[in-house]
Parts: sequence; structure tokens; C-alpha cells
Amino acid sequence: MNTIPSRDQIPAKDKWDLTSIFENDEAWEKALAEIAGYGQRMKEFKGKLGSSPNILIAALKTLEEAELKIETVYHYASLQHSANEEDSSAADKEGRALMAYSKFESDISFFESEIQSIDEDELRFWIQTPIFENYKVFIEKLLHVKPYILSEKEERILSLQMESAQTADNAFSALTNVDINKTFGMVKTADGEKQLTETTWSVFMDNQDRSVREEAYKKFYAKFEEHQNVIANLYAGSVNQDIFMARARGYDSALHASLYKDKVPLSVYHNLIDCVHKNLAPLHDYYEIRKKALGLDELRHYDVYVPLVKSVDTHTTYEEAVEICRKALAPLGKEYTDRLCDGLLNGWVDRYENVGKRGGAFSSGCYIGNPYILLNYKEDVIRDVFTMAHEGGHSMHSWYAVHSNPFMSYDYTIFEAEVASTFNEELVFEYLLKNAEEKGDKKLKAYLLSMRASDILATLYRQTMFAEFELKAHEFVENGTPLTAELLRKTYRELLELYFGPAMHFESNSDMEGLRIPHFYTAFYVYKYATGISAALALSRRVLNGGNKEREDYFAFLKSGGSRYPIQALKVAGVDMESTEPIQAACDEFARIIKELKEIL
Repeated sequence: MNTIPSRDQIPAKDKWDLTSIFENDEAWEKALAEIAGYGQRMKEFKGKLGSSPNILIAALKTLEEAELKIETVYHYASLQHSANEEDSSAADKEGRALMAYSKFESDISFFESEIQSIDEDELRFWIQTPIFENYKVFIEKLLHVKPYILSEKEERILSLQMESAQTADNAFSALTNVDINKTFGMVKTADGEKQLTETTWSVFMDNQDRSVREEAYKKFYAKFEEHQNVIANLYAGSVNQDIFMARARGYDSALHASLYKDKVPLSVYHNLIDCVHKNLAPLHDYYEIRKKALGLDELRHYDVYVPLVKSVDTHTTYEEAVEICRKALAPLGKEYTDRLCDGLLNGWVDRYENVGKRGGAFSSGCYIGNPYILLNYKEDVIRDVFTMAHEGGHSMHSWYAVHSNPFMSYDYTIFEAEVASTFNEELVFEYLLKNAEEKGDKKLKAYLLSMRASDILATLYRQTMFAEFELKAHEFVENGTPLTAELLRKTYRELLELYFGPAMHFESNSDMEGLRIPHFYTAFYVYKYATGISAALALSRRVLNGGNKEREDYFAFLKSGGSRYPIQALKVAGVDMESTEPIQAACDEFARIIKELKEIL
């Protein structure tokens, strides 16, 4: 029997209140209809942007007004669709919002390149005047990428192949999520045979019955292996596309092209890999501990996801979880916790699961309205308290960014995005761990330590391994070596053996894991998870062990929004991601947790 309630059965107090964006759907429809006119207004400025600062300002104000409306229209529709993907009217709204956005982008395709064609000295002189105050950062960022912008005709050619450039990613998604996903078969469990899919894979890997894990694992990777050559060619196509775009624009490498926009030095990427390599011993210790804790003679790759410590029986109501966040985040001050907790209780959050609702959790804010949070909160899952704090961190980051910056420079980068969320998780972990120690609850303490170790492992070590694989794959092609299934598998297996250490025994097709990760089709993205958790751990220690200055430094980071480049914003907070110190500190924290976990187990 399906006990999940329908959307209309969820009480209003448990849903987000979207009236901070639009009062109702009629107001949304009116705003959507207004978007079409902005494209025509923008076209009137074509060929005139460099004629005077006043004309450029008029164009920028029109652009700002248009993009603010587009962002707000899309945000409202997207949230409605996420809350109930079975609602055809919500899907229709989101589709129409995307179409309006796409049309506007086409209408203003001339805009950025025309600004960049203005004499740079003259443009820099203009933006020093007060009338450009709200647009100075936006223009400076355009000038930063100017060396890699091509002629209008060349840019048009590159833009024409944008859709075809997604072919490898789209084909990989269709192959793995649809075609292969239908063929994995069934897995025998204590409750009878169950379907193995991409979605249920993680459930099987969490199963306490090792025979279930083994069967699921072998069936899963056997199917991927059957398609290894096709998948390898798709990934090679994606890598070749990255390198084509980098070379067409004149970047030194695909890595350089990816990092340049955010002014992230190449050394940050390389330092991450080098530092993690020097700190693999605690990771290898963790797998030795796992082998003993699970009572295994031989640790297999399908043994790494099953919980090391079984979940503790807890019951935390939504309101109690909010109070845990309030107390755990107290080091950030009453203003922060009051604002966050008031939002968590009054309209920011869509709290519980309903039929058609998107799974997981996210925070989604725009310049107008509240920084909304989608949860699927469960009272008997302690991890959901951490999820609430995590998404609350994102939302408060967005809140401070919006209230401290003009629209054209409020949005922060992905490089910074995971810092505020992971920071909050760390404070909740320290709070709950301290409470467990004070109560002498060894079971809860062991569970919390195990969960935190697993989180750091997944975010720091594992994402770094992925980042290293991506780098090697791109460097092979850049140095004249074509990618084949054999080369990709050999490279990934070497990394598996390096990172997992001597305790792990792999199957002959364990290296197929490297060919099934969707994130690889967005090149050089995953390293940001590792740098994000490193920065968050460093800043949480700094705030917890510091005073008012350290807290205010952290708030300066939250308030930076898009006004600073990410490395600069984090330096303001008190952490230098150009050095290896934050990475080393994160590795040290992992080692400390592993040592404590070993003793308690």
C-alpha cells in the first residue's frame, strides 16, 4: 500500500510559501509575458554600446531588469515543478520559462562581445565613475575573459555547435539511465527478488547481507562491461570536445580553460592531488578497520558502502531538528540562528515527501524572495538533521549574498558553494558528538564518527581520485595518446589500488566504475567538492576556536557573493586555498576521526 501523501494532502505549514516571489500564478503569467519585450529593447543597443558611457549604462540597466525578471520567473516555476513533477501545469510553466530565457539569450548574443570590443582603457575609465557602481564587477569579469574571446563570426560558429557538443553527455545518459538500466536483472534478498537499477544500486550496496551486495555488484558491472567500448568512446568524445574548445580559444589546456574564469590557479588542482597522495595512510587504515569491523577475511569493493556502524534508533521531529541547528550553530551568533530557524519554521522549507516530489534535498534562492529549501525529512533518520543544516548553510549564504550585493554581482561560484553548507554540518557534528560523550552514549558516538568519516572520505578522498582520473584522461589526449577502453580502465584501476590500499581486493571489472560516473561529462567539476570540504573544515575550526574577528571574517565571506573571485573571498574568511594547509588540515581531521573510531570500535 502506498502511504506517501499526495501534494494536496500536505498541510500548508509544511510547504514552502512562494508568495515572496509571486503572489499567485496570475502574477507569474504577467511577468513571463513581459520577458519577450526585453529582447527587442536590447537589440536597439546593438552597435552603440561603445558610443558613450550613458548608452552603456542604459543597456546594462535594461539587461539587469530583464535578467532579474527571467531569474524570478524561472525560479518560481522550477520550485513548483520540483515539489510535484507529476503536475503538468508546473512542468508547462518551467518549460515556457526556459523557452523565454533561451529566446532572450539568442537576442543578446552580441552583448558581451561588443562590450569587450570597446577600447579597454576607455572602458576601465568609465567604470571608475559612480554610475557604474552596480556594474563594475560584471564588466571586470568580462574583461578578465577577454583574451580568450574570439571574433564575432568565430563566436557564432562556436555557439552553433553548442547543442551538438552535448551529444556525448546525452548519449551516455540515455545509454546508462535507460537502455542499460533495463537489463541489470533481479537480485535475491531475504524479502524475495528485487529489481537492480541505477537507483536501487545504492540500496543493495547498503544491505547487511554480503551475498546480496556481491550479486548486485557483479551483475551491475557486468552490464557496464558489455558496453565498455561504446562508453569509452562517448567519454573520449567528451574529453576531445573539452580540448577542442580550449584550443580554439587559445587556452594552454582544458584544465586551464576550466579554472581560468574563476581565477583559480592551476596549482590549486595539483596541490589537492599531491597533498591527498601524501595522506593516504589514514584512508588505508580506515579500510583495515572496516575489514575487521565487518568480520571479513578479505575486503571486497562491494563491502565499502555498507554502514560500518548500524544506524542508531533516534526520533527527531522537524521542530526538534530546527532547535538542534539553533544550538549547534550558536557560534555564528543569534542573528544568524534566529534568521535561519525562523525561515526553517516559516515558509522557506518544503519539509516532507509527497507523491511526485523530487527526491533528495536542495537549496534554491534568487535575488527576489526567500532562499528556499526542499527536504524529504524523516524523523527516524539522524542524517536528515545534518541535511537540514547543510541546506540551511546554502540558504544563509544566499541570503547574505543577496543582501550585500547588487543583482549583477550577487551570485557566488560553485567553487564556494559547498563551503557554507559543509561548515554547518561540521558544527552540528561537533554539537551532537559532544552531547553523546556527555551522556556516555558510545553507540551514538560510534555512529556519528563513522558517518563523519564516511562523509569526509566520499567528499575529500574519493572526489580527489576522480579529479586525478579526469586530469590524466585529458592529458593523454593533449599529449597525443588516444583514449581507449583499455587505457581508461588501466588508468582507473591503478588509482583504485593506490587510494584503497592493500586491504582491498578488486574484481576483474571493478575499474568499470571509472566509465559510469556522469560528473566526468562536466570536466574538472568534482575537485570543487574536495576543496569545498577542506575550506569548510578549516573555517569551522577557525570560528569555533576563535572570537568575534574570526566570526566576522566568515561573515565577510558569506557576504561576498559574486563580488570577489572565490580564492579571494575565502582568503577574506581566513583560509588560503592556494596553499596546501587547508587540504592537510582536512586530512589531519580525517586521521583524528579514524583513530578515535578505531579505539571506540
